[in-house]
Amino acid sequence: MRIKSLWLRRIHKWVGLAIGLQFVLWAVSGAAMALLDMETVAGGPRRDAAEATLPIGTTGWPRIAAQIGTHRIEALRSGTLLDRPVIEAATAQGTRLFDARTGARLTIDAATARAIAQDNHPAGQRPLAPVLLTEASLAVRDHRPPIWKVDFGDAAGTTYYVSATSGALLERRNDTWRWWDFFWMLHNMDYADRTSFNHPLIIAVGIAMTWLAVTGFWLLFRTMWRHDVRWLRPRKIR
Repeated sequence: MRIKSLWLRRIHKWVGLAIGLQFVLWAVSGAAMALLDMETVAGGPRRDAAEATLPIGTTGWPRIAAQIGTHRIEALRSGTLLDRPVIEAATAQGTRLFDARTGARLTIDAATARAIAQDNHPAGQRPLAPVLLTEASLAVRDHRPPIWKVDFGDAAGTTYYVSATSGALLERRNDTWRWWDFFWMLHNMDYADRTSFNHPLIIAVGIAMTWLAVTGFWLLFRTMWRHDVRWLRPRKIR
């Protein structure tokens, strides 16, 4: 029993060290995320957008319907793109964008993506040349490519992400968000996707913490001697 307790204490010590380091990471990352300004993390102030309305009597829906054909429409959305009324139609074959007035199909090329990014910037700053992403990066992990990546080259490291399908502004990222995302990764221990709290690593850490607590109590009472609790005994009055 003495040898077993000795080995258990050694294992308990090293497991406790690993868990203790993770507690430090949790504390530091949690404090860092709390100190970062959330408005800046979210991309800062937004530019006021005009309300999307379709002009009466100038809709190009008949031509749009003809292009969609017999395909079942799964979703239909109207809006504006660079002050142009548009209709976005999603079918099993994919999502397509049309000019609501003429019915012409629209494509989001590099020039259009750059104009969308500049139009959405609060100060109207001119961006750099867009880059087309065919695979989702960590910055747009919740969105489906293709996506235009538009950098502004400013001191904040601002990057806008524009959907190459719908022209929607998907995300507004900057260096503050990148720091926040790094600390978020440390906090939820999802070093690959940074999205899940139910991955195997954090489950293993939870099991190790439970084992550490149980063995810690067992070692406490296993190695406790009478003189350790002598102060708890009632003293005799002389």
